[in-house]
Amino acid sequence: MSAGQHSAPAAGVRTRWRRWRRARPFTAGLLIALGGAEMLVTLRAPLGVLLHVGPQGLAAYLVPLVLVICGVLLITTPQQRVFYAVLSLVLGLVSWLTSNLGGFLIGMLLALVGGALAFAWTPVKRRAPRAGPAATPADTTPADTTLAGATPAGTAPGPREPVDGSAPTESLDALLSAEPGPARHTRAERG
Repeated sequence: MSAGQHSAPAAGVRTRWRRWRRARPFTAGLLIALGGAEMLVTLRAPLGVLLHVGPQGLAAYLVPLVLVICGVLLITTPQQRVFYAVLSLVLGLVSWLTSNLGGFLIGMLLALVGGALAFAWTPVKRRAPRAGPAATPADTTPADTTLAGATPAGTAPGPREPVDGSAPTESLDALLSAEPGPARHTRAERG
């Protein structure tokens, strides 16, 4: 086999990976998870200066654990990115008090930068396929319009006429609040 045969599947895998990664706040989730993991590691470090606040340091373990979970959930469910971003920012600040000064400042900064990136991330909008050169209104013919009566690109549609030629249609609220019976214009004629 030649090198060209192996590069084609690898290029396809890289393209799919890149597309998947760009469809979610991957870097933000990774930074948040790394910040939480770093805080957990500093809690287990054999240093004599470690601080444990609360009953047996429960908050010291809970805050980084929730940060790791937020990072993973941010990658897997990007639809909830704003909630996870705000939660990560708040927990990153809380970690200063609970988790050894935020994992000796490194974990806290990773969580804060990741939360800010997640909050700023927006999904990629799909671009509409480009059409050929746009037709000018003078160049269009009746054949250029569609069956639905749409006007060619570049021209604004005119006002729509009622189908039966009567007065403009009533609003939905007026229709729902009206009593059942003959049409409104027939009641006015009787009256």
